[in-house]
Amino acid sequence: MTRILLDCDPGHDDAIALLLAAGSPAVELAGITTVAGNQTLDKTTRNALSVAAIAGVGGVPVVAGCDRPLLRPLRTAASYHGESGLDGPDPVAPAAPARPGHAVDFLVESILASPGEITLVATGPLTNVALAVRKEPEIAAAVREVVVMGGSCGRGNVTPAAEFNIYVDPEAAAIVLGAPWDLTLLGLDLTHQALCTTDSQRAIAALGTAPAHFVDQLLTFFRGAYRRHAGMDDPPLHDACAVGYVAAPELFTTRPASIEVELCGRHSSGMTVVDFGDPPASPARRVAVSLDVPVFFDLLLDAIARLGRGASRHGGGAAGEDGGADPDVEGEPAMRRPR
Repeated sequence: MTRILLDCDPGHDDAIALLLAAGSPAVELAGITTVAGNQTLDKTTRNALSVAAIAGVGGVPVVAGCDRPLLRPLRTAASYHGESGLDGPDPVAPAAPARPGHAVDFLVESILASPGEITLVATGPLTNVALAVRKEPEIAAAVREVVVMGGSCGRGNVTPAAEFNIYVDPEAAAIVLGAPWDLTLLGLDLTHQALCTTDSQRAIAALGTAPAHFVDQLLTFFRGAYRRHAGMDDPPLHDACAVGYVAAPELFTTRPASIEVELCGRHSSGMTVVDFGDPPASPARRVAVSLDVPVFFDLLLDAIARLGRGASRHGGGAAGEDGGADPDVEGEPAMRRPR
């Protein structure tokens, strides 16, 4: 089981990533930090608390972080995520408040307290992570690995060159991608393979639990947003891929690469420049290039099913139909989605 800190900006796909982390038997969710990105910090933090309530992870600390990029004005993604950042589902009241303090301090303290044990998964703009490694460079040697959802080897999704998370705070991304830690990047080339089809959504809805209903509502809104704004029939589950990589790395093919962030280009600011021909020997830099999509969705379906049975191991039972834990659920085979 891999312990992770999830730095996120929920956001529909961040919410699904959080649920995957809470329900996967391969992952221990040690903490959640929030950053401004898909929406403003107050909204992303409330959304993280609400999703934690759905997942039944009330014992996992949620700590708010940076409310703006390092140097640039904040740009949000309300067109894809709505004014709340989680439009679509019925509002869910948080079960607990955010923990006092700042996400940057929490990341530093958590990583240094467990050297070699924590994988840092970042699914939003990299402001918190950049400030953490600048404040305490020792975390680069203490963290097990950094997994980032962001960037692209080809086209972006905000500009032709730049993906949203990197575009929002490219200076932070440059710091994180340049820090001396092992890092895996999952960009649009990979996450656009993880398209949630209507069949996959129906399989989730058919679970009939509160977490499944919540995800079904998320996906209905997200599907509509992608059809309107990107011309895509099925929404990509960008951020769930980052957690899926930690839970089941064998589903992903990665390639070593060097990665730089363009900061000054008039038309290319925020572009990730990926060179597979000249990878660094150390620290490791990997870029995910392919995914076993059917098994990835089996992984997600299984995690949501476990939450519905109250099988979370992170501080409380999920809001399932029966409200009780199933003592045998950890030994059950993964559910298989319809083909």
